[in-house]
Amino acid sequence: MGDPPRRAPPALSRNPLTDPRMTLACSPPTSTPVRRAGIRRSAGPAALACLLALGAGSAQARDLRMGLSAEPTSVDPHFHNLGPNNALRRHIFEGLIDNDPEMKLIPALALSWTARDDRTWEFKLRPDVRFSDGSPFTANDVIYTFCRVPLVENSPSSFATFVKPFTAVEAPDPLTVVIKTDRPLPLLPNNLTAIGLLSAKASGAPGAVTFAQGGCSGMGTPPKSTDFANPKVAVGTGPYALKEYVRGTQVVLTKNPAYWGRPATFDTVTMKPIPSTGPRVAALLAGDVDLIESPAIQDLPRIEGAGFSVAKGLSNRIIYIHLDQFDGPDWKTPTIRGADGKPLPANPLRDVRVREALSKAIDRKAIVERVMGGVAQAAGELLPFPLSGTTQGFPVVPYDPKAAKELLAQAGYPNGFEITLGTPNDRYVNDEKIAQVVAQMWTRIGVKTGIDAATASTFFTRRNAFAFSAYLAGWGADSGELSNSLNSLLLCFDPATGRGFTNRGRYCNREVDRLTIEAMGTFDAQKREALLRQASALAMQDYPLIPLHFEVSTWATAKGLRYRPRIDQYTLAMDVEVVK
Repeated sequence: MGDPPRRAPPALSRNPLTDPRMTLACSPPTSTPVRRAGIRRSAGPAALACLLALGAGSAQARDLRMGLSAEPTSVDPHFHNLGPNNALRRHIFEGLIDNDPEMKLIPALALSWTARDDRTWEFKLRPDVRFSDGSPFTANDVIYTFCRVPLVENSPSSFATFVKPFTAVEAPDPLTVVIKTDRPLPLLPNNLTAIGLLSAKASGAPGAVTFAQGGCSGMGTPPKSTDFANPKVAVGTGPYALKEYVRGTQVVLTKNPAYWGRPATFDTVTMKPIPSTGPRVAALLAGDVDLIESPAIQDLPRIEGAGFSVAKGLSNRIIYIHLDQFDGPDWKTPTIRGADGKPLPANPLRDVRVREALSKAIDRKAIVERVMGGVAQAAGELLPFPLSGTTQGFPVVPYDPKAAKELLAQAGYPNGFEITLGTPNDRYVNDEKIAQVVAQMWTRIGVKTGIDAATASTFFTRRNAFAFSAYLAGWGADSGELSNSLNSLLLCFDPATGRGFTNRGRYCNREVDRLTIEAMGTFDAQKREALLRQASALAMQDYPLIPLHFEVSTWATAKGLRYRPRIDQYTLAMDVEVVK
């Protein structure tokens, strides 16, 4: 075993002069002596002024209205590993560990985490934390949550993969959780940033819960995903509590008075889904909302010219095209036909030369410049450098339509074939436009391409049923490192382990699996990153999917507000700052 991760520093006290969650609102002067442990040696006039400023800020609290480009599909924090859901979750249900806007790990409900050995992790919980209903947060709530995650029914993208390796979850005392795993998991703290913690009491557990891999005991009757629309069920420890969830209309949050950290800036947060970019920008300009995500790129000059602020930042979201590589006697890829319109005897996408041809037929530079207005970065692998496991200068597949045609001919398709490209039309920045441009480029090399566009909810339902031979989608690595993307999108699909759970192309390379799995069990950070770079390079040689670009995220805010860009693209009320 390599060096275990460093123990996270203990969180500071809730004194407003030392609590790290208070620093944006109130930071002591640099000349003021402060102990490393967060205990202030002296207060004085500066402290009093700071406290008065805090009081004034509280008195001036206001409401925030956010225009979302895609709405959460559920309040249930474990239903769907999807960006809008994960963003909403962080307002209500905190995790043991969180990410800051740069994807660095920070303490949340766990003050510290320590690898006791290569298969045992110990978490020390934050004391004096209460749920929004006033009940105390303890280790029993953590155990209940880990037991409940695999029980979620009909999850389009499950969180179960994060807890399946757990062989035991124990509570030596109410503020300590010990997790034992079936293999070394150095990235377990990163993975746990994805899981929001529930109240066992509010979820119907009558008492202590006992963890077991085959099925936990003491769970009572766990709530269904639809139950979380009820504020009495959606009980968390976050800075906000659920007031109202009306699918297709709005989500309303209120300040959680029981919150342990820095008090929420806003009394009420209203999230309004406005999937069309034009109406979303119009709502901001008209004053109907205070913040919007993903404004239309062509509207940015007009927004800034009207006095609104625009924030931009490179994201961890790859926009890619997945290609169905299913093989076998029952192959029935639904959207591929021969150039003559008749069914083909075999799946052409199984041939790496065809996949390479489709990739080389795409002019990524043109898409970035003309479709994305320069607000994107062409991609060669699944995560942008310098995030963990990535390679600086990883090559982007060059645009070469001549070579693409030659590859098709070599593969036995000199006249090409017909294919339909599935895409959402309201989930990613310019998603349908990107698909249309790709379709034109593929058609130019002889692969006649049609477009099947649908709203995100319809698209994901059909995608999960393998309705597309090729589809455009996006993926953001919650953990901020490459094994997340490889494990989700490219490892051989294995329901027993949860690997490849979003690998709808059904690509499978056992050597890529071996390298990635070894990396996920390697505590030495340098060795782990080297293994991930090898796995990524090997996989990309197979053209298992087609990376297009990384989104550059944009937010626009009304006067008096400012948003700090996040690599994970989440729109969080906690990252909205009130400015003069």
